[in-house]
Amino acid sequence: MARCGSKLWVMAIAFVVISVGLNAFVAKSNGWEAAHATFYGDIRGGETMQGACGYGDLIKEGYGLETTALSTALFNNGLTCGACYEIQCDKSSSKWCIDGSSVHVTATNFCPPNYNKPNGNWCNPPSKHFDLSMPMFVKIAQYQAGIVPVLYQRVPCVKTGGIKFEISAKGNPNWILVLVYNVGGAGDVTNVKIKGTNTDWIQMSRNWGQNWQTGTELVGQTLSFQVTISDGKMVQSDNVAPSGWQFGETFEGKQF
Repeated sequence: MARCGSKLWVMAIAFVVISVGLNAFVAKSNGWEAAHATFYGDIRGGETMQGACGYGDLIKEGYGLETTALSTALFNNGLTCGACYEIQCDKSSSKWCIDGSSVHVTATNFCPPNYNKPNGNWCNPPSKHFDLSMPMFVKIAQYQAGIVPVLYQRVPCVKTGGIKFEISAKGNPNWILVLVYNVGGAGDVTNVKIKGTNTDWIQMSRNWGQNWQTGTELVGQTLSFQVTISDGKMVQSDNVAPSGWQFGETFEGKQF
């Protein structure tokens, strides 16, 4: 009886261990989706200037080299600009993966389709694809691979400092264009409102990427902003730009 009891006890422990392992695997699998990844540029990061999201110098704006361009299926006509992802190489499908490594990147550009190569361009719809900076790619896969299958999931954006509001130098007293960047939380901005000293809240419209515009004359007024992100959260930054603000200047608000 003692031996039988011992065997039952060992089997029970084994069952618990296996169950915990399976539960951990399921938890890891939940929320992850399949895609592919390539890279652009060189080990220094390649092109870091303005892309399809409207951002400027990605290094100066705080995005660094932790960036990616998205295929049509993920880019959503620019609505996904600013979203953050965790990406890991799918070692079950590739020998080129660096085991146990993942990267966190922000969507800052668009990987355009090439319809002249319907079977040879990974960014053609409906493919889900990430074109990473090379420093990010070589953290999850070997350089020789060129392209690898990956698993990805949306993650919160963690940014240093507050949301930045760059009032475009191309604006004029009758038209203001504001680039909204360095956004934490969900990252992708879905709505922006602006308020002057002498106005109520004014609905801005998306010009392109994360550039937002209004035709209301606001020169000489202190400016406040409301920013809403894709999960519905809103942050209000009061009196961000003083009354003497100039076109081409950047101001900092609150953060999610």
